[in-house]
This record gives sequence, C-alpha cells and structure tokens, in this order.
Amino acid sequence: MTDLVSDSKDMLLSVYRGIWRAAGHTLRTRTSLGRLLSTWHGVPGTLADAETIFALSSGHGRCGVAVVRVSGPASATALKRMAGLTHSLPPPRTVLLRSITDPQSKEVLDRGLVLWFPAPHSFTGEDSVEFHIHGGPAVITAVLQALGSMPGMRPAEAGEFTRRAFQAGKLGLTEVEGLGDLIHAETEAQRRQALRQMSGELGRLYQDWSHRLKRCMAHVEAYIDFSEDELIEDGVLNQVDKSVYDLQAEIERHLKDERRGERLRSGVQVVIAGAANAGKSQRPAAIVSPIAGTTRDVVETALDIGGFPVLLSDTAGLRDSLDLVEKEGVRRARERVEQADLTLVVVDCAHLPCNAQQAAVFLWEHLRSILPTQEQTDTAFSADRYLLVLNKTDLLPEDQRQRLGRELRQVSGFPPVCLISCHTNEGLQDFLTVLHSSVKTLCGDPLSGVPTLTQARHRAHLQHCVMALAQYQRYRDIDLALAAEGVRLALTSLGRITGRVGAEEILDIIFKDFCIGK
Repeated sequence: MTDLVSDSKDMLLSVYRGIWRAAGHTLRTRTSLGRLLSTWHGVPGTLADAETIFALSSGHGRCGVAVVRVSGPASATALKRMAGLTHSLPPPRTVLLRSITDPQSKEVLDRGLVLWFPAPHSFTGEDSVEFHIHGGPAVITAVLQALGSMPGMRPAEAGEFTRRAFQAGKLGLTEVEGLGDLIHAETEAQRRQALRQMSGELGRLYQDWSHRLKRCMAHVEAYIDFSEDELIEDGVLNQVDKSVYDLQAEIERHLKDERRGERLRSGVQVVIAGAANAGKSQRPAAIVSPIAGTTRDVVETALDIGGFPVLLSDTAGLRDSLDLVEKEGVRRARERVEQADLTLVVVDCAHLPCNAQQAAVFLWEHLRSILPTQEQTDTAFSADRYLLVLNKTDLLPEDQRQRLGRELRQVSGFPPVCLISCHTNEGLQDFLTVLHSSVKTLCGDPLSGVPTLTQARHRAHLQHCVMALAQYQRYRDIDLALAAEGVRLALTSLGRITGRVGAEEILDIIFKDFCIGK
C-alpha cells in the first residue's frame, strides 16, 4: 500500500510538473505544489528541489548590527542547529538572545538575537528566520559560511526574497516596485511616493479597473452566447458601453499627469544653458576661467532641492565656433536642452541694454536662440520649463539692478526672472526658492490626489489599454466578437501592470535592481 501511495504521488508530481512547465513556470520557485502534496496520505512532504535561501539583508560594511535572513523549508532546521535549540522552536515573532554556533564545529561565532517567522506569516510567505548579529565583517562571513554548509541551503540571488513574496501573494507587482523605489529613495519626496505605492494604493486602483473590466467582459460574452435564447436582460450592453466609456475616460485622465511620478522617481532633469562665459560653471566639477568656451562636455551633479531629486547638467556655452571639440560640446548642450524638464538660461548682466524694455527684447531673442526648434514659436513656448538667471549683478549699479528686476517680472509670458551674483552670492537664496517651487510643480505632491504613474511600463500598458477600449467602441455595432476582444486585450494590459496576467516575462527586469537579501 505504501508503494502504491508513493507511485501515485510520484505520478501526480510528474503531471503537475508538466502543467507548471507548460505554463512557463518552474517548480523551484513554486511552493504551492509542495504544500498540496504535503497533505497526501497525511505524510509531511516538500518538493525535492525546494531550496532554502539566505543572505545579509542589512547594508554591507562595518555596522553595529547586521541582519541575516533565511527563508525556505530548512529555516527551522537552521535556527535549531545554529541557535542551539534542542527541543521546540521559539514563539513566532519573539526575540530570543542566543549564542550563534557553527553547526559543524560547534564553535560559537557570535551572540545575538534570533527571530522565528513560520509560514505563511512571514515576508516571503515561507518559514523564515532572522539572525541579528554584530556587524563586523568577520562575524558576518562566519555566519554566512555556517549557513552555506548545511544541506539544502544556498545564497539568495538579488531580489529573491521579494520575488518569493510576490509569488506567494504577499505583495502585488506595483507594491514590489514601490518597495524597490523605497530602497533606492534618496530624497524625502521620493520616500513618500514609494511608501504610498508600497502600501498598495496604486495597485488597488488598477485592481478596481480590472474588476470592472472583468464584469464588462462577462456581460459581453454572456450576451454573445445567450442573447438568442432570451436569457439575457435588456440593457446589458448599454451598461457595458457606459462602463467602458467611463473607464477609458478615467485612464486617459490618469495618463495626463505630465510624467510627474516618473520624474520624481528618476529625478528632474535641470540643464544650465547660456552663452559662453555667462558664469554657468561655478563649482570644482567644472574647470572655469575668464576664457570663453572652457566647458566642453556635459558635467552632471545630483542634488536634493527641498526634498525633490534634481540631476543638474552644466553644458558648453552656446556660440558658433570653428573648434571641432567645442562644436561637439555645443551640439550636446542643445541636445540636453531638448531633453530637459527645466532649463536655467544664464545671461551675463553686463551684456544687457540699460533700458528695461530693450533688455526684455534682448532676453526674448536670447531665449529663442536657446529654445529647441519646436518651441521657437509663441504657441509652442512653455514658460514654466525655463528660468531666466541674470548673473553678475554685482557689476550693475543698485538702482539699475532693482529697476531691471521689477520691470522684467511684469513682462507678460516671460519665464521667472532671478537676479544673482555668483561672485558675492547675492540673490542666491531667492533663486533657490524659485527653483524649488519650479521643481515641486514639475513633480507634484506625492501624497495628494490619486496615486501617479511611476514607471514607464505602467504608462505603456495603460496606453495599450486605452487603445483596446477604443477597439470595443469602434466594433460595438459592427462585430461584437471583435469588440469583446478589445475588452479582453484591455484586461490583459492591466494585468501586466499588477502581475495578474502574463507577468513572467517582466519579472526579471523588475527584480534585478533589488539588492541581495531583499
């Protein structure tokens, strides 16, 4: 009888293995089948190729406390052998002070805290253990080597803990991305946006849209299959029409966010542009001299402006030159201006006419010489993408300086004007205030309104979703089967964002940016 059970269990395992492989999955990363088979004939069991992973989850380098995380079916064994627990495991999620020993030599490696997280109540949904040890390199290395010496244990790959959490249903795909953004957040605004996404708010919005599309899909399919039998209520398709129209409008509004979330996630591209020797380069990252055309290449600096991330690019002075190297620098400078979210147009005050009206005309012409070709008409010009920075104001008389600033700020359609002196630092604080306001406008408030798009892939899938819903409306009265296909394609596009449909091909892209141990 035992042999019969064993043979049947092996046969079932083989069948399920084929099903999983046909679906594009591997049993190594799936524990649900192991749990299913563990109930067979009351015999506890796990998959033969199920692996327990371990890694240093805290930062590398010397620190007061380091956290080593273990996840998988052998976690309990690792805890017992390394913490000297001869009988029962400690209560779940309870800190226990123990001597950490090598399971082979029985040598004490450290004295630290251990925590036990039984499945499914852990980050990964699997049995998990944490060792909180001293953060010296020798201690960390010894503990990791001891874990690796035990059967069924291997070092985790980058992002593998989070991937297991996703596959166990602990995190949705948008929450996983939010967690990744939180790990890499460098400014306060990035932290707020990532934390909001990790909390599941963006995922819930997309899940709500998916749920509504599923209802639409069910009603359309039911109408196609059963309408001739008069089993479908009147007005079903009218309800679908309204739902599709409303949903398409919602998604289109969601897409019209001017890339605020993506910009906040990756940093606002701010470019310093202007004529040669206008005083654009003012820090050791760039060589500066009274000789025009010193800066040839683009010099980048990452900044935190009031909690918002900024990637500042200093560029070559814009002028005609016979020097091949400088010409290439000017070409790159113009290319950066075209890509910029915000351009700081730096002007040497010494070159301005004394008359404020003439100065305004001069600045308009100078601004147009810097603008990308597509923005050199009044209708295409966007003043909020530029700041006029009038440098070297220390060379102007006080009364002229005040009159110039006052009158230029009254010119209609003019970008914000800042008068500064990089030599005396006069006006720099006012300039930083204006710059912060501009950057905040470009990024928006990450905590207000509906959650914003943060990933280019979200935008691409939502655009496909809108096109698919338009297909439904286009074929609604021509071919209902083609219209229904539009709803199905829209649902698939949303599923690719949340990870519910066809997510396997994008998982490696998402998880590869995670650090080892996360």
